[in-house]
Amino acid sequence: MQTNISVPVNHFDVIVIGTGPGGEGAAMQAAKEGKRVAIFERHSRIGGGCTHWGTIPSKALRFSIHSIMEALKNPVVQELGNRPSPTLAQLRSSSRSIIAKQESMRQAFYDRNHVPVIEGQATFVNEHTIEIENGTRFHAESFVIAVGSRPYHPDGVDFSHPRIFDSDTILELTERPKSITVYGAGVIGCEYASMFRNLEIKVNLVNTREKLLEFLDDEIIDALSYHLRDQGIVIRHNETLDRIEGQADGVVLYLQSGKQIKSDIFLWANGRSGNIESLGLDKIGIAPSKRGHLEVNSQGQTNVPHVYAVGDIVGFPALASAAYMQGRAAALHLTGCTDRCLELSDIPTGIYTSPEISSVGRTERELTAAKIPYEMGHSQFKSLARAQITGRTVGMLKLLFHRESLEILGVHCFGANAAEIVHIGQAIMKQPHPHNTLEYFINTTFNYPTMAEAYRVAALNGYNRLF
Repeated sequence: MQTNISVPVNHFDVIVIGTGPGGEGAAMQAAKEGKRVAIFERHSRIGGGCTHWGTIPSKALRFSIHSIMEALKNPVVQELGNRPSPTLAQLRSSSRSIIAKQESMRQAFYDRNHVPVIEGQATFVNEHTIEIENGTRFHAESFVIAVGSRPYHPDGVDFSHPRIFDSDTILELTERPKSITVYGAGVIGCEYASMFRNLEIKVNLVNTREKLLEFLDDEIIDALSYHLRDQGIVIRHNETLDRIEGQADGVVLYLQSGKQIKSDIFLWANGRSGNIESLGLDKIGIAPSKRGHLEVNSQGQTNVPHVYAVGDIVGFPALASAAYMQGRAAALHLTGCTDRCLELSDIPTGIYTSPEISSVGRTERELTAAKIPYEMGHSQFKSLARAQITGRTVGMLKLLFHRESLEILGVHCFGANAAEIVHIGQAIMKQPHPHNTLEYFINTTFNYPTMAEAYRVAALNGYNRLF
């Protein structure tokens, strides 16, 4: 008879480090595959930066700003003559209850799947052992690193100055400034620039590159630039920081071009760094990049095969949605479920400027470079009955498709609810041929009036270009 061998309490099949979206996805999937899983969190609350100082609080603030400004535009409110001027602290107050609900829900996931959440900074002792601050050691066959990232802090920028912020600390701002300079025009910089301008704050957006968000389709980039400027945002391209001087009454940004920009407050939004400190990666032979990112293969494996990394720690695309799927994909791979590998291509972007931007698939620039014969179809939101009813007529939907097969190659949306609308196109793109073509949108009945009708209009517009 076989003797039962007791497994040490601190031994697990899989240890996940970090409770953000990537860590949660990995832990839940590994547990569903029957593995004994533990997840470690160095903070006292679960959810990572996404829940506590990134995606959730910033999007909740954005919604509050949008709601109050929409109300103030209402003729009835204007007639009453009372024009409230809420502080940022008041606008941000709704996020507290949302964060609490998110945290409670996620804790329930771990409890239901018997995944213990262990508080402490996990540090590798060797390739199969980690240790937390109190000296307790834990062993596992596989590891998933999902520790996220934080705003990059360059030398020479005094982030302790009360008027100088990064994308985490800006959410601690309580009173409305009259002006702000945002240095860095990536996703975070553009989102915050748009958000502050919606509060009627003067905004300077300083871009170190030639265009905004160069990974987007050129037509979307042009539309974003136009509408940000139309809202009153001053955009400066191809600029490089010389120095930043915090003063009692404001912050002066000195640029290498010789320009000087003074504003009440300053937001640094130029890059992020991986949270790799204290992980002890040198003990297991993993070397991060200068910005603290880890190199992985298509399955999320580092150069140490049983150690995976997912989410912001691996760099682009650095999206919460992508991190969750990367975590699940890593868990499936490490548990040997190769027949159910997740498709991590064609990850949609969701950018919460005003208006929103979302896209999936390839851009015109990419298709042209690849010499793929394509055509496009447009639908302007101003022509849709639903947009006219709601008064949200700024924006458009753009479909890119193969001229011969009619296969959908890219979906690009700019306007209200773009991050929702894009998923209709994404669903069709992922179907096998011939179900992934323009003909689906041409031959499908859409509810009227809806924003989804934009797909039929864009498809017919594109089809007409072929003849």
